[in-house]
Amino acid sequence: GTTLGNSLRRILLSSLPGAAITNIQIDGVLHEFSTIKGVREDVTQIILNIKGLALKMYGQEEKTLEIDITGPATVTAGDIIVDSEVEILNKDMYICSVSEGATFHARLTVKPGRGYVQADENKKEDMPIGVLPVDSIYTPVRRVNYQVENTRVGHCEDFDKLTMEIWTDGSIEPLEAMSLSAKIMTEHLDIFVNLTDEAKNAEIMVEK
Repeated sequence: GTTLGNSLRRILLSSLPGAAITNIQIDGVLHEFSTIKGVREDVTQIILNIKGLALKMYGQEEKTLEIDITGPATVTAGDIIVDSEVEILNKDMYICSVSEGATFHARLTVKPGRGYVQADENKKEDMPIGVLPVDSIYTPVRRVNYQVENTRVGHCEDFDKLTMEIWTDGSIEPLEAMSLSAKIMTEHLDIFVNLTDEAKNAEIMVEK
């Protein structure tokens, strides 16, 4: 139970596909330590807020999303302009506050991926000044707990009962995430099963 639980937990947190922001460009901003006239939050805080964005992509191509707001306004994820291939899941997520007469215009690059990618890895040599790479958290699974208990089946008392608790960002159902992680694990193990014909063709009795 512990072996399975730990393996599945690691896959759930690191190997499932998702989508995330890779870089941000804000009008009038040259670096992440800037401030924006008429905007309450500094750029560092805005980036931190945007990293909490939960989204789902229906294609495999990189996309550019936009925010274009004139104050007074409270900017949330619901203000992000998207097309039919991108869905914002946490539209109430707070981004920043814009005062009267001020504007906030930003472009966000989003793409599909897996796991966690640091900002340095999202940096490209030909990236224009003012385009700020950010940490990308692709995994749609936010937290995983598992518990192993002794259980009895018939007269046998040496079985393990594995209970998994999975929290996601809403782009995938916990049951689907669990099923996908199990598929990833079995496909990796198939590499070893196929090393010999004897193992490949062996019949293993497993009660379901």
